[in-house]
Amino acid sequence: MTTREDLQLSLDVYDAKVAKAIAKFPERQHLSEKRLYTPLDIDEKFDYNSKLGFPGQYPFTRGVQPTMYRGRLWTMRAYAGFATAEETNARYKYLLQAGQTGLSVAMDLPTQIGLDSDAPLSEGEVGKVGVAIDSLADMEKLFEGIPLDKVSTSMTINGPAAVLLAMYVAVAEKQGVKPEQLKGTIQNDILKEYIARGTYIFPPRPSMRLITDTFAYCSQNIPKWNTISVGAYHIREAGASEVQEIAFAFANAMAYIDAAIKAGQKVDDFAPGISWIFTAGLNFFSEIAKFRAARRLWARIMKERYGATVPKAQMLRV
Repeated sequence: MTTREDLQLSLDVYDAKVAKAIAKFPERQHLSEKRLYTPLDIDEKFDYNSKLGFPGQYPFTRGVQPTMYRGRLWTMRAYAGFATAEETNARYKYLLQAGQTGLSVAMDLPTQIGLDSDAPLSEGEVGKVGVAIDSLADMEKLFEGIPLDKVSTSMTINGPAAVLLAMYVAVAEKQGVKPEQLKGTIQNDILKEYIARGTYIFPPRPSMRLITDTFAYCSQNIPKWNTISVGAYHIREAGASEVQEIAFAFANAMAYIDAAIKAGQKVDDFAPGISWIFTAGLNFFSEIAKFRAARRLWARIMKERYGATVPKAQMLRV
């Protein structure tokens, strides 16, 4: 068994070799990070269970699932949508035949801001960067021949999210699929639209009402549905740092939770439907630390601030 003394001797040898190497290529003195971290950098009183913990156990620092993705791979989706509903439907069928395991619907800009394709402001934008959905008939064409009880569908939609979800439920019912069989996600994160992206339609208070009403409906009728995908990603892409990405997104999520509780909902009922989208940048170890810190912090917020007792309500599911 290696003792701390043995480890220190080995570290001294390592440091001597590094000193020779950096004589030619000097270290960047302004960086405080060490080249190498060992158990010597951890307090001898470090309590693994309370300070870190196992994957799949509160506070989920090392992951929300015990086996992470070794038990079941994540859903594979290509974000797709363009031109008409018929053309996008053909694309979805091709992707599913090629091995995709879920759908991710891109809506065009007019749809995202609640405009019909023939509206004057829609000119030049219809069917670009997403599919145009003006009516239930379009939604039916979009999913024609695709069994909605067999696939999960993610829809990147915010301002009119409740409307698009209602259309999706109607299409499913025409297929004979019950709402409780549906699986998927609507982004439905309007606060980040005001600060980072811009596709809002209604003022903040009515928008928040739509979101919390969606929480209530889905928790009672579509239990497998993710009712919101809190957009940390968009905040980061708009210029935030890693720390700001987490801070602003958490502030938005807490605003949604506060609003739902104020409306009379129970946190253990709606919080399991909260999901997230983050960046995964090129600074590998920094991003890993970000995800670990975010999982741990969110679990504590949900348990200690909001009293969530259901494990899924405490998890940061990305």
